Amino acid sequence: MRVMMINGSPHAKGNTYVALDEMKKIFDEENIEVDYLHVGNKIIRGCVACYQCQKTGRCVFDDAVNESIPILEKADGVVIGSPVYFASAAGTLTSYLDRLFLSTISSMRKNLKVGASVVIARRGGCSSTFDQLNKYFANNEMPIASSQYWNMVYGMTPGEAVQDIEGLQTMRTLARNMIFMMKSFALGKEKFGPPQKEEWTPTNFIR
Repeated sequence: MRVMMINGSPHAKGNTYVALDEMKKIFDEENIEVDYLHVGNKIIRGCVACYQCQKTGRCVFDDAVNESIPILEKADGVVIGSPVYFASAAGTLTSYLDRLFLSTISSMRKNLKVGASVVIARRGGCSSTFDQLNKYFANNEMPIASSQYWNMVYGMTPGEAVQDIEGLQTMRTLARNMIFMMKSFALGKEKFGPPQKEEWTPTNFIR
């Protein structure tokens, strides 16, 4: 089993790191391999909708997005962590995810890779950010892992999240639930095979 963990905060050791690291401790205990990527401090431009990736399976902008594609391919699960900025995910992370998921939408079937979103805030905006991140999974046939509460941790100054005892417990529960789901799907695919895939039939409102 292998998990791809994405830290979308600009701060390497901030509160997003605290939340993700609490999950990583459980993954390590259960011998789950972790590919930890810190993308929030990189220069990542937004998608320009050129759609060249639909022909090549790679983005025309050769940066952290293309470096992440083989890691995503190998992953059984994906964890996305983000601080809350104006009730949404960090801008760099959003650009990264837009391009990562679009550039692989035709070349890589991501169904049954388990997805989990983790959001961190000083006070408000967690629910809308949580909803935003989960849409990447829902649009790619990826089952979404849940916990004992919404996957949120609170903290303002770097490291303050360690004081959110319930939030950290939520992270540990989330990691354990995610492991169970990944193992269950692996057994299901082995016994029954993956779900049948129909050819996509897109429709537009303007024809």
